[in-house]
Amino acid sequence: MKTPTLIILTLLCAAGAYILVRNRASDIAYRAGKKPALHSLPYYYGMLSALWCALPCLLIVFVWTVLDDYAVHAAIVNLLPESVQALPASEIDLVVNTVINLALYPNALLSSSTPDYLIQAGQDYLRWQQLSQLSLTVVVLVSLFLAFSLCWARIKPKVKARQQVERIFQWALLLCASIAILTTIGIVLSVLFESLRFFQSVSFFEFIFGTHWSPQTALRIDQVGASGAFGAVPLFVGTLLISFIAMLIAVPVGLMSAIYLSEYATPQLRAIVKPMLEILAGIPSVVYGFFAALTVAPFIRQSGGFLGLEVSSESALAAGLVMGVMIIPFVSSLSDDVLKAVPQSLRDGSLGLGATQSETIKRVVIPAALPGIVSGVLLAASRAIGETMIVVMAAGLAAHLTVNPLESVTTITVQIVTLLVGDQEFDSPKTLSAFALGLMLFTVTLALNYVALYVVRQYREEYE
Repeated sequence: MKTPTLIILTLLCAAGAYILVRNRASDIAYRAGKKPALHSLPYYYGMLSALWCALPCLLIVFVWTVLDDYAVHAAIVNLLPESVQALPASEIDLVVNTVINLALYPNALLSSSTPDYLIQAGQDYLRWQQLSQLSLTVVVLVSLFLAFSLCWARIKPKVKARQQVERIFQWALLLCASIAILTTIGIVLSVLFESLRFFQSVSFFEFIFGTHWSPQTALRIDQVGASGAFGAVPLFVGTLLISFIAMLIAVPVGLMSAIYLSEYATPQLRAIVKPMLEILAGIPSVVYGFFAALTVAPFIRQSGGFLGLEVSSESALAAGLVMGVMIIPFVSSLSDDVLKAVPQSLRDGSLGLGATQSETIKRVVIPAALPGIVSGVLLAASRAIGETMIVVMAAGLAAHLTVNPLESVTTITVQIVTLLVGDQEFDSPKTLSAFALGLMLFTVTLALNYVALYVVRQYREEYE
């Protein structure tokens, strides 16, 4: 029986166990009349039986599948000739993959030139797979029978089914919460280890303070023009320049939109305008990139020509303007929510003391909502720093050290994509530099998120 079929059968058996055990528990409670014959409701006995049938069997399938791959790999390697076993590990893996492909697709790959030991290993592989699947099926079916029998026998008044079910779900929720934490730790450690390998080849101070970025390493000793330079200052400056332009657009427009929607707009107009404004957040960034490259950049270049300015075909200004439009919903939506959360009693008290509506907004509402507004702005800044497609299509790939918005620049994320595109060897400083850039980007966004949380905690006001 195939593994997907086995998983479906396990779930169906768990559902059947739930129905049977719940009905039996209901019969016991019904025959007892008003006396408390069971500790928990019949639902909990059925749920407990379903969990005890499904979880152990699914765990067996998962562990068996993981260990089966290692066992089959080791068994195939033992069948290969000693000359093949002496090869490097990467080449042995290729031979094992060839054996598996020959076993699965013999009509397409088998030829007269195929070595006999590969054919024999492929036949043995199929036999092992069939034996492994048969053994797994038997183990799972036996586990299902034993688990159901145990649950059927445990329908007794003293069994605290509700507490056991709740405890299982608590552990399940803890596992789900731990997955996010463990994933974050894994990402940080992987990026950190690869960055340390990079800094073994390139000085940390050269990377942080260097002003020339040209990560082209020589493939041959006599190759010309491939001396790598890994100064990341042009990338930092380009990232900050484009993000600064984007924030100049997004913060005023987003904040003013939020103030209008929360303080001046009628409920009917708000119900129409706010969803339309938030549609901007659902547009893919590649669409913004096309808009910036085909519409905004040519318009800026033509406008600069009329004014006698020399504007590059790919400029930081074009990318920053379009990126600012893209992150307007982040500022407006979050700011609108925190402005609406300010109690109406504060507004009424200010208006009752003789203040106008504009004075109430400036001196009462905005100060009360300032922590939420700041956190929304910092979140939008993190989004702008991490944007890639708009910069690739509108600002270019050249790492120029300039603060002129009319020239082409590049950002950290664009260089990460460029360095990791195609077949790369992860032993060269060129490829490892992408992880160092990722570490810097992670550090900056983490700092922004920490500042946002600090501002919210420090200046948060609670109202009754």
